[in-house]
Amino acid sequence: MGGITLSLDGCNALVTGASSGLGTFLAEALDAAGASVAVHYHDNKRGADELSSRLLHSSVVIQANLHDLEDVTLLFNKAVEALGPIDILVNCAATQSQGISDLPNISEGLWSSTMTTNVDAPMRLTQLFSAQEALGKKGGGSIINISSIEGSRPAPGHSHYATSKAALEMLTKASALEFGPRGIRVNAIAPGLINRAGIEEGWPEGVAAWKAAAPLGRLVDPKDIANTCVFLASPMSASISGTVLTVDCGLSIKPGW
Repeated sequence: MGGITLSLDGCNALVTGASSGLGTFLAEALDAAGASVAVHYHDNKRGADELSSRLLHSSVVIQANLHDLEDVTLLFNKAVEALGPIDILVNCAATQSQGISDLPNISEGLWSSTMTTNVDAPMRLTQLFSAQEALGKKGGGSIINISSIEGSRPAPGHSHYATSKAALEMLTKASALEFGPRGIRVNAIAPGLINRAGIEEGWPEGVAAWKAAAPLGRLVDPKDIANTCVFLASPMSASISGTVLTVDCGLSIKPGW
């Protein structure tokens, strides 16, 4: 392998939505691989602080409202000020804002809030990331956008969310095309149904249907997504850019008829 490893020693990462759920696993995995991590949170300061206290390398906790693009800019600038140039940007934060809504009843506010958090904020952070002059001296960097299988396989009542994830995947490809000459790689991960505490008790019929449909017969382990993120951030994936990597226990290969 020519000495290439998954090590992220000396790298600085910014993870949005890191105070809970999948974002916590992503931040912990990047830290374990050697990166310093800027932990973003919106309103879960306790979760962000607890995460930061567990990390092995340098970290900083930063609050920001991703609905406010000026706040998004401040988030990135604070991360750079605390850690130095950001080598790895992970756009994990997302919202389904008020949950399920059939298409005829999606309000302007619901649509707007979903697009702002799920597309506009990653777009702004991508612009800020690419504008760092220091990345040229370091040979580039890596952006990982957390999408969803709903970006290509919409579910009833999730039109707003699925559309935002499809847009995020196209942003991934367009960014990879434009920033590639500067050594910046941009990829996305599209998870399937992620295992989390209480999901089987709270949604037994959905979990059962997923397990029956997925060839591997189980939910997606968030650690598997985190490991994929580390791979995409590392030199191990130096020739991978513009890709949407699906992590769904094989569900997407099932026939649709």
